[in-house]
Amino acid sequence: MNKSLLLAAAVLLAGCGQQNSGNGTQSAPQQETKPLVSVITATKEHVPQTALYSSTVQANVVNNIAPQSGGRIQKLNVEVGDFVSKGQVLAEMDRVQLDQAELKLRNDETELERVRALLAQGGISQADFDQLELACNVSRSNWRNIEENTILRSPVSGVVTARNYDRGDMYAMSQPIYTVQQITPVKILVAISETDYTRVKKGDKVSLTADALPGKTFEGTVNRLYPVMDASTHTFNVEVLVPNTRRELRPGMYARVTVNFGDSISITVPDSAVSKMQGAGTRTVFVIDNEDKAVMKVVSLGRHFDGKFEVLSGLEEGERVVVKGNSTLKAGQTVEIGQ
Repeated sequence: MNKSLLLAAAVLLAGCGQQNSGNGTQSAPQQETKPLVSVITATKEHVPQTALYSSTVQANVVNNIAPQSGGRIQKLNVEVGDFVSKGQVLAEMDRVQLDQAELKLRNDETELERVRALLAQGGISQADFDQLELACNVSRSNWRNIEENTILRSPVSGVVTARNYDRGDMYAMSQPIYTVQQITPVKILVAISETDYTRVKKGDKVSLTADALPGKTFEGTVNRLYPVMDASTHTFNVEVLVPNTRRELRPGMYARVTVNFGDSISITVPDSAVSKMQGAGTRTVFVIDNEDKAVMKVVSLGRHFDGKFEVLSGLEEGERVVVKGNSTLKAGQTVEIGQ
């Protein structure tokens, strides 16, 4: 056998060795595996535009019960924690001045009636009668004023929250005898951003909860909008009235107030569709194009509610959004869409 034949045989054997594997089977080329994802169609829906604020419950009215001048306290009829009605007598001061004023009023009224008869008979001039009538009216006004400052009544229905004196003490005008707070209704001042000033109006309904009363939700109504903004916080106060008919809310309680500014129509996507880029606050979603390829989109988010995000920009209605399988997905990959 010559050298050319030996060389051809070696080349043939080498080729056969490359085509056969150790077990005698031929290896097949590997195909790329398509990621399996689940998608939804981006649609628009009504999104409640709500915001949560924290505040403190306040009494609707706070009255400090005290006379105009000093004097000795003769009676104290109620205690702290008592509920009182409008017009109820809470305390009585020394009655000496009141008795004197009442006696003078009776004398003036008697004298006025006497001269009224003389006027009819022509025994007194009209000018003299008018002067006596004026004096009688002054005595009546003086008696009423002293009576109001001797027998102290509650101007509102509410609860007694402070008593600063005991019976027999001299009222020194340094602090009130009683403090009465009206808690049906209560009010809450909510500081709202100035950007929402035109979105709030009197009569709007709000809901609130109190940490001291877990599991309970109360309804309130916007009663007043303060006309000026706080220059340091750029907020304005909204006064909310809550009926509190069962007297469960008490002044000083911490409250969380939810204000609804109405609804907007926006695209929404589930939480699972939104990812956050590492090292940045950018939010992204993956959409699938007509060729079943993944496309990453940067989105701007709005409200979060019921496990969904409101998408303000970056996504169009009708696009197919990946909601499962997006954690390892890369832009440009061809995917397989499953359930």
